[in-house]
Amino acid sequence: MLSVHYRHPVNFAQELVESAANGLERIQTAYTNLKHRLESSADLGDQQDIWKNKVDESVRLFEVAMDDDFNTANGIAAIFELVKMANLYLLEKNTQTEVLNYFISAFERLMEVLGLPFSEEELLDDEIEALIEERLTARRERDFSRSDEIRDLLKEKGIILEDTAQGTRWKRG
Repeated sequence: MLSVHYRHPVNFAQELVESAANGLERIQTAYTNLKHRLESSADLGDQQDIWKNKVDESVRLFEVAMDDDFNTANGIAAIFELVKMANLYLLEKNTQTEVLNYFISAFERLMEVLGLPFSEEELLDDEIEALIEERLTARRERDFSRSDEIRDLLKEKGIILEDTAQGTRWKRG
């Protein structure tokens, strides 16, 4: 007997929305990671042309897709290819600000075409900035209970902190 798997339309729609949200978060995370690395880039390396060509290829694939009757599925696939390249570049020991900015600019242009520009929400109000600084001070002074308390407070305010080798970064979450 042939078994047919039925998916309830509401559940299917929820899955699609969740998938889209996860995809957007993946793109935004790559973008945020590039911006974060920009702050600590040693500006070393000699492969900027190779990486810029990879960015250009992703942009070209995006443009071909958009020129093909606004084929957003292939356009988004090209953006995910750019995400993949950005993540590979971020694994490099040495990065260059020129290449990081090239990636950032490409992300901004492509997302704007889709009507999904990156927001400039990265400016924190004075209270949150002060808490982040206080947490960094507490960590330096090895006051980990205060550091954890501040992390929890920021999390309640929708700010997620990530401690990396390049320093602490945050994102709204």
